[in-house]
Amino acid sequence: MATRNKTGHSDARRDFLRKSLTLIPVVTLASAGVAAPVLAQTPAPVPAPPKPSTDVNDYHPTFFTQEEWAFLNSAVAHLIPNDDRGPGAAEAGVPEFIDRQMNTPYGSGALWFMQGPFHPDAPAELGYQLKLSPQQIYRLGIQETDTYCRNTFGKVFAELNADQREQALQALDTNKAPFEALPASTFFNMLWSNTKEGFFCDPIHGGNKHLVGWTLINFPGARADFMDWVERDERYAFPPVSINGARG
Repeated sequence: MATRNKTGHSDARRDFLRKSLTLIPVVTLASAGVAAPVLAQTPAPVPAPPKPSTDVNDYHPTFFTQEEWAFLNSAVAHLIPNDDRGPGAAEAGVPEFIDRQMNTPYGSGALWFMQGPFHPDAPAELGYQLKLSPQQIYRLGIQETDTYCRNTFGKVFAELNADQREQALQALDTNKAPFEALPASTFFNMLWSNTKEGFFCDPIHGGNKHLVGWTLINFPGARADFMDWVERDERYAFPPVSINGARG
């Protein structure tokens, strides 16, 4: 997919999301976006993540530090912005979704095969080739992104203007940002994948608040039956419904 679809103008991002994500699972669990995970062992019990808040301002991160939280909010807001078509990723609770995922087996890499040897330069079809869990990818990726932004713009990512954020994300996406701990594109791909997942998940996972993602693409959600509309060449006439019965 062209880079511009990922970090370009808001209309391009909205059009990409609306046109290419028309079949969204009723329940979306986070996936890495960088490789297919392999079941290695029975995951150890992890603390239950907090219940999703009803307002983005009510949530307090349990994994990310305040500096990391500032980066995450500004990054997802740039990737899927608030515009005339509706709320963006920040308003939809995507940062909460990602923070909650860090406290699951996905975040710790418990569902992945994490044994060496690792061959980072191997073809993508051979699977994930780093020893880092998603928790580590985010922690190191945010740190390295802020270092890159300080060296390039004199400020951390959250303090940049829109044009500078665009340049920084483009540098990550194309691997032009000189990261040391991991490839910059690995971090960007995970951030972008998790942003989309949080925007289109069922609200029980913390994102897609008020069903704004489903409303954007006219997805019916967890309705018991909408098959009689599948063959109709017309827009679905009813609002989306979440698993817990909330309506968009």
